[in-house]
Parts: sequence; structure tokens; C-alpha cells
Amino acid sequence: MRYPVDKLVFGPDDVDLSRSPLARSLDVETYVLGAFNPGLTRLPNGNLLLMVRIAEALREPIRDGHIHAIRWVGSGGRPYVLDTWPLDYVDTADPRKFMIRGGGWRTMGLTSLSWLLPVELTSNGLERIAIHYDRAIAPAGSYQCYGIEDARISRVGGRYLMTSCSVSPERQSTTLYSSVNGFDWRFEAIVLDHQNKDMLIFEGMIDGQYWAQTRPLGDLYFAYPPGSEWRAGPSINLATSPDAMHWKPHIHPGIRPRASTVASVRIGGGAPPILTEDGWLTLWHGVEPKEIVGIYRTYWSLLDRCDPSVVIRSGDAPLIEARADLTAPLEDKMYIRDVVFTTGIADAGDHYVVASGEADLACRITHVPKLAFAC
Repeated sequence: MRYPVDKLVFGPDDVDLSRSPLARSLDVETYVLGAFNPGLTRLPNGNLLLMVRIAEALREPIRDGHIHAIRWVGSGGRPYVLDTWPLDYVDTADPRKFMIRGGGWRTMGLTSLSWLLPVELTSNGLERIAIHYDRAIAPAGSYQCYGIEDARISRVGGRYLMTSCSVSPERQSTTLYSSVNGFDWRFEAIVLDHQNKDMLIFEGMIDGQYWAQTRPLGDLYFAYPPGSEWRAGPSINLATSPDAMHWKPHIHPGIRPRASTVASVRIGGGAPPILTEDGWLTLWHGVEPKEIVGIYRTYWSLLDRCDPSVVIRSGDAPLIEARADLTAPLEDKMYIRDVVFTTGIADAGDHYVVASGEADLACRITHVPKLAFAC
């Protein structure tokens, strides 16, 4: 579906790496591989805030027969160092990462390190007001020594809650930050452990409980019976908490991939669910297999306001798809295609302002009419 208001609002050329947390720490050149997958929220002043994932990569990751990666160590005058692996031991087919051969299990390294950059936009999300480098969020512990990825922001009871994925050899964990104003963020805790991606906290409580969508990952899934409407694989699960810190998995499943379509062989959470007159509106991504990365599209579902494990209805057609015309001016920077990854939503009267990452490269704002979710 095409929308009259749909544009890229922030990209690699808008980032000043002289103000990066990595600046002056490495003796090699870096560049912005992507400025994408932004968390979105409305600030007390009415403006919108993007919390943009900046993937900062080595200009020449491969040299002298080795591939290099950036790692945070947090000690001394240079908190970031380079690690090296012989090329004979890695697979570099995916430009975003490399797979290390051997060991009996899948082991991955990254060609970039990600940190979070606050970007303030006008109330409609279409014009940039300020880039707040002084409030950037960078690795601060061994649990995120390979970076912080894909912020999602929810406002619950006057407090801003931001989840992110922290990456390290220790674990791929979900980390929680909080703020009273959407600008000044405080690290709270690791709230979900190993390989639980795309945690989205509902923008509101149900019977005094916080709710969240989660997406546990794994290499083994049990099959549904023949003829089932569901397909085995990663699904969007639910969890509840009394304090947003300690989470308990919900006993019933959430949104599961359907066997009837290859467009959602793999699914995951997109924007934090928001409450509408008809129930909780949730935007999520479905992935159709294609080449290495796949085709990412945004879909939507409406969940029961009292029991979010009950799906009231879903849209069969994609809500948002990748647009090659938007990224055409950035063609020289493209390294993957057919990917839109929605990460935020804000109410704007007769429409929603929806924030997405486009092609793992730039931030996209789409105005989606509320009529798109009508029966």
C-alpha cells in the first residue's frame, strides 16, 4: 500500500562521526553502515523523538588476511578495541556479519558496532529539529560489548520505558532504560536473557500489570500437526510484570506464523502495542524467504483489550512494504534490499505516525490513516 506522506527523514549522511562515542578510540576509519530501526515516542513538548540505531562499521574490515570487529572494553583512554579472525575461519556472505566456522554451533561476529542516537523531529515527524549527540547511549558493560540495537519506546503512566537488544558473547539480552522526559535515560536492568529479541512493552497497563510482546529465538522448534493453520518457528509471545523489571511468560501464545503463507515464515514484533477503541493495535514484521536476508514487510493485528492473547483481527495484506524509490538517492550505500522494519508508532489524530528502518540503512516516517485498520 502507498501513502501520500511517506519519506526518509534520517540516514547515514546525517550522522557526524566526529561526535560518535567511538571517536578517537580507534586508529582506523569508520563509516555509518546504517542509521535505522528507530524507537519512536512523543515528547512532553509535542515533538517526536527517534532513538536511532547507528551501525558504525570499519571502512576496511578485511585486511592482511583477517577480518576485524569492534569491541567495547571500557577501560583506559580507549574504550574500544579491534579483534581479528583469519579469513579461512569465517563466512562473509552476509555484509552485516560473519559466521565463524567450527565449534559445533553457530557463532557470529559483527562488521559494525551499534549505538543509539536521539533525533528530535517536528510533531508530524517530517522535519528534523535537533540531533542530541550529548544524550547518545553507548555500550557501558560487558553484556553489550558488541553494541546496542533496535530501541523500542513506550510511555506508561507518565514514564518512558525503552527496551533494546544488547549484544555480547555472554548473551543476547534485552536491556531496559527509563526516563521521565524522553531525553535523559537511565539504565535499569537486563530484563530478558539469552536470544529474546523484539521486546515491546504495551503503552498501558491491564489490571495493574505491565504487558509485553517478546520473541524467543532458537534452533529447534516442534512441529504442529499436519493440516494445522500454524507454522513452527519463532513467534510473538507475551509476558506480564508487576514492575516492568521482572517478567513472567504468559501461559497462552500470542501471534504465530501461519502455514497458509510464506510471507510470514518468520515473524517478530514491530511497534509497541497502543490502545485503540477496538483493542490493542500491534504492528509486526513478517519475513518471506529470499536469498540471504529475506523480504521484510509490516503487518498489523488487533488484540483484545483485556486479554492480548486473543487476536480480534489481522490485516492479510502488508501495511508497509519496502520502497526502492525512497532509497534511490542512497543507491551507492545500499547493501540489502526488500527490507522495511517498523519500530514505532504515535497517535496523530486521524492517522498514525509510523517509524521504520528502511533497508537497514535509513529512518522512514509513514503517515498511516486510521481507516487502514477498519473492518
